[in-house]
Amino acid sequence: MHRAPQMTLPRGSKYLQCTWEKAYQDHRKKVRDAQPLVDTRAPLCLRHLPLNIKKLKLEEERLSVIDRDNYLLLEKVSCIMRTRGQTDNRNDYTHRRGNREQELHRLQRKNKIILGRITNSEPVYQARKWQEDWARTEKDQDTLMKYHGRQQTCKGKSRN
Repeated sequence: MHRAPQMTLPRGSKYLQCTWEKAYQDHRKKVRDAQPLVDTRAPLCLRHLPLNIKKLKLEEERLSVIDRDNYLLLEKVSCIMRTRGQTDNRNDYTHRRGNREQELHRLQRKNKIILGRITNSEPVYQARKWQEDWARTEKDQDTLMKYHGRQQTCKGKSRN
């Protein structure tokens, strides 16, 4: 048996029923087409940010250093394998304590020689000449002080 679709509200008037149905259909359409208010999408992916060139360059340099070290170790291991692993056990260590003491004594001798040169040299300054010059300066100051009471104006007249 086929049933007719049920109305939302009981029908009192055909006009009111049609208006309510239209309003309800508009509401259902709005609900169906509603957009979310909160943006839940993934953020924009900027292409220049994930590609950190400096970091990549540093990583490449680090890997090249590791490759070089690995190559050197491989060379050493292959050399050991070819020569049956003989080792060089010579010790070329030189004691530096004696060298330091010798260097210290050498510097002390040089310093003593320089001190002797300084103490034996004649002074370059002439104190007598300085005293004569100072006496002349004091005489000039005394001469100027005698005339200190008379001061001249710009036009050459005294201000007493």
